[in-house]
Amino acid sequence: MLLMCRRIVLRAGVVVIAAVLAAAAVASGSARGVAARPLVGEGGGGAWADRAPLQASRPFNIAHRGSNGELPEETTAAYERAIDEGADFIEADIEATKDGHLVCFHDTTLDATTDVADRPEFAGRRRTLEVQWVNVTGYFITDFTLAELKTLRAKQRWDFRDKSHDGISPIITFEEFINIALNAKRVVGIYPEMKNPAFMNKHVQWADGKKYEDKFIATLKKYGYGGRYMSPEWRAKPVFVQSFAPTALVRAAGLTDSPLVFLIDDVTVRTEDTNQSYDEITSGEHLDYMSKYVVGIGPWKDTVVPPTKDNRLATPTDLVAMAHARGLQVHPYTYRNENKFLHFNFRQDPYAEYDYWINDVGVDGLFTDFPASLRRFQEWTAKKKD
Repeated sequence: MLLMCRRIVLRAGVVVIAAVLAAAAVASGSARGVAARPLVGEGGGGAWADRAPLQASRPFNIAHRGSNGELPEETTAAYERAIDEGADFIEADIEATKDGHLVCFHDTTLDATTDVADRPEFAGRRRTLEVQWVNVTGYFITDFTLAELKTLRAKQRWDFRDKSHDGISPIITFEEFINIALNAKRVVGIYPEMKNPAFMNKHVQWADGKKYEDKFIATLKKYGYGGRYMSPEWRAKPVFVQSFAPTALVRAAGLTDSPLVFLIDDVTVRTEDTNQSYDEITSGEHLDYMSKYVVGIGPWKDTVVPPTKDNRLATPTDLVAMAHARGLQVHPYTYRNENKFLHFNFRQDPYAEYDYWINDVGVDGLFTDFPASLRRFQEWTAKKKD
């Protein structure tokens, strides 16, 4: 059973990942653990001093690719909608173009969320490449320049969601995404992901010999992001940097003191950089190692509480308790309100799901496709407590 496997400490695996990570590490030995629950903090100084500060008294509302339940993901419209709806952080996946620009996009291929297949000028770009140990066929983002990507238009990923905004929004750059947060009327955090760094470094070459991680962190620094979790600098411009690739996180830890989050997939999935299962590298011994570099973990919610075959919740794993015991935050993904995604335990009620994860499981933040829904739930429960 997965639950039993989760609790096995695989010492041989520790040696493997430690050796790989050590090769990527830059001198950065200080521990980065934080209290499991965020502390209440005041707003930072500088240009944001007159803006309402980031709320930190309750679990963070993290807008997953923006308000993508309503609008096409990773677009200006989706991010601005999420801010209007009360998100604490807007989340983005950051990938690289053929000519080395960083853009907000989730898949390595453009097929599912753009109109690329309808563009005859790009018909010859479709090909097959290996992505995270499997062959994938499509129009790869790394085969397009930024100028070419800007001609494409985004579309909704899911057929059962509103498609009326398809064909309107362009792909945006990492810098454009940052400016959306910086131009908000209140302090809004950003939660960018170093997406598929091994793939990006393999298929994109920068003229100055830098790696994808270097370009990613340099972009954050350009806009003044830095500082340890809950420091005045961090409260002024909140950021979490996330990745599924442990070597990318270790490299980033040597480049910035911004808080890092280790993403965790299904326990059977293998990492793209160290080729180990997430079950293996979330053992207690591996979490001890990663806690030197990260302030939290971002697990897939079914890894925390696996569902049964009849779509009900099984007994939770010990992952949240293990993380909290090491001072790590837990920000699971992804919370979607549609019945298609709700387990039967929640009786088609997304508020029941929020209540379970926040109050029973005890997480410190939630990635959601519907930030307005999570904000309303938290406001409603706060009033009940008052």
